Amino acid sequence: MSNSSSITEFLLLAFADTRQLQLLHFWLFLGIYLAALLGNGLIITAVACDHRLHTPMYFFLLNLSLLDLGSISTTVPKSMANSLWDSRAISYWGCAAQVFFFTFLFVAEYCVLTIMAYDRYVAICKPLHYGTLLGSRACVHMAAAAWGSGFLYTLLHTANTFSLPLCKRNAVDQFFCEIPQILKLSCSRSYLTEVGLLVLSACLAFGCFVFILFSYVQIFRAVLRIPSEQGCHKAFSTCLPHLAVVSLFVSTAAFAYLKPPSLTSPVLDLVVAVLYSVVPPAVNPLLYSMRNQELKDALQKMMSGCFSEAINCLFFSTEHT
Repeated sequence: MSNSSSITEFLLLAFADTRQLQLLHFWLFLGIYLAALLGNGLIITAVACDHRLHTPMYFFLLNLSLLDLGSISTTVPKSMANSLWDSRAISYWGCAAQVFFFTFLFVAEYCVLTIMAYDRYVAICKPLHYGTLLGSRACVHMAAAAWGSGFLYTLLHTANTFSLPLCKRNAVDQFFCEIPQILKLSCSRSYLTEVGLLVLSACLAFGCFVFILFSYVQIFRAVLRIPSEQGCHKAFSTCLPHLAVVSLFVSTAAFAYLKPPSLTSPVLDLVVAVLYSVVPPAVNPLLYSMRNQELKDALQKMMSGCFSEAINCLFFSTEHT
């Protein structure tokens, strides 16, 4: 293959060779996908419908759930379809779209997680300035900046990656298309430009991580000075889920992209990719709702209301038959 124009499709990494294991992979991913859809969908609905959750923290949580839904929907359905139909193929433009949307949502999510750390820092360390620093307009602007940064960053990288000549092969060593795997297929030294951009991106991501770390050092110092045990518990209940989500997100992604070449193997790459691309969207709703009483109450109220409506409709239809 002389260049990328001769490639009409890519071959994704298969999870299994035998039919039984392919079907097992399909059902496993289907369960995870449905759990992510249900969990994030419930959080989005609860935050949108309950006026008590119309606060900056839950506004950013709603954005996080939207991004989680988008990111898992970009990778998992195609992988499920390939396992179900015993295929590995994805079209050239399908691969480009997958790279674009996954990277866009991934970067935007990291930006939102950074903003959420700032939100918790202001709420606990500067509570008197919370309404000023995180008013409704400021929150909308920060969320728009997160989505916009992800879009511009991804547009640059996707265009640069797919402008490179790809002539080695068309087999991608991953179950979805991602930039590092596409770069491995390039036969041009111009791929070093993209590598340089990725290194710069890693430095910016590290800067965001340092900001999150600094925010939580200040938060824990402030929380330990709170005299009330109830106030201390409430502060921890809103901060620990976010810290757990950030830790899972950053640790798996950092290991995936920064591990030494000696640790590279198809099986390990596959497991790590699942950990940072599939697990967080499914687990995040559980982490946020487990210790957050306000969110639990809103979900319980919403579900009991839906149940009551269903019972009323059932009785109404029974009476008129």
